[in-house]
Amino acid sequence: MSLSDQVLAAVRAALPACEGGVSLHEPEFRGQEWAYLKDCLDTGWVSSVGAYVDRIERDLEAITGAAHAVATSNGTAALDICLRLAGVKPGDEVLVPTLTFVATANAVAYQGATPHFVDSEAATLGVDPVRLDTYLHQTARLNGDVCLNTRTGAPIRALMVMHVFGHPCDLDGLAEVAARWKLVLVEDAAEGLGSRWNGRHVGNAGLVSALSFNGNKIVTTGGGGAILTNDAELGRRAKHLTTTARVPHKWSFIHDELGWNYRMPNLNAALGCAQLERLPDMMARKAVLARRYAEAFRDVEGVRLLTPGAGAEVNHWLNALILDRPDMATRDALLEALNAAGFMARPLWTLMHRLPMHADCPRDDLPVAEALEASVINIPSSARLAEA
Repeated sequence: MSLSDQVLAAVRAALPACEGGVSLHEPEFRGQEWAYLKDCLDTGWVSSVGAYVDRIERDLEAITGAAHAVATSNGTAALDICLRLAGVKPGDEVLVPTLTFVATANAVAYQGATPHFVDSEAATLGVDPVRLDTYLHQTARLNGDVCLNTRTGAPIRALMVMHVFGHPCDLDGLAEVAARWKLVLVEDAAEGLGSRWNGRHVGNAGLVSALSFNGNKIVTTGGGGAILTNDAELGRRAKHLTTTARVPHKWSFIHDELGWNYRMPNLNAALGCAQLERLPDMMARKAVLARRYAEAFRDVEGVRLLTPGAGAEVNHWLNALILDRPDMATRDALLEALNAAGFMARPLWTLMHRLPMHADCPRDDLPVAEALEASVINIPSSARLAEA
């Protein structure tokens, strides 16, 4: 059998009752979604103020362990504010993985700053702390408490890391590198709700972090996100900036600085509250599906399933296959075969340094990320598939 035939057989073995039209990841509404949305409509609280907005923030604090959560209109808005809170200014550089979704790099550009691309490690798909530290010794120097790029002269203000498919980065190693080089650590935890590193929920290692609740995430609000922080003043400021910097008053419209209308509507928050109630159940079923895939692919040569490393507890948001030997032609042949058979599959995002708007940004050599780009395929991962 060809590798494509073997992969198709393994997917069919893991999903014996599914054939044709299987999505990559779809939302699931089995709880109080209808009741909470009806409550919004019945009471008229449908916009950006309401009890469900307050509730989803408290629920997120309870789930993640973060001291402060601020709901936003989407994950990209959350990233935008995270970088502002981190002190990123025009002319700065921010270290980001080239292997990430485009919002990570775009949020840096929104500040008038420059993304500075770094490599990933094969085990977690996240930023490699050892390689990053070596690269900074070659590329940067400390001037007091400021890390400077010796080639461009620009301050390197922050390190933004991303938890790919819900697999946590090596947060301990990355926090050490950030501290050594006087960088603010920011976590793009858009895909990480429910995932933990050494027992601690992702989003707590950095000064600030961002979550996403897009329609394809493990928990959805339709469109939405959140900012997490353990700093009380930053939590207050995040709320202020995302609500147009309006000074609270019964009727006056006084805005004391430039702010953004990044508020999550009560309707979206209501949907999210119902979804969060079912997060443990969805994660449990997604873990069952991941184990089923692991069994199905156990004897398939030439490809492996991405599995959590030591210290990582993952939410199994998206299951991923990794070719033993990077090869775009083989990767694309597998994508063609899976999608033609009705099993939606996708590759990694195009690496950020290949995109035209980021092509001239500074970067390290990126051999691991480039190999992963030619190796990784996501396969159907909806929680309901555990029941197939």
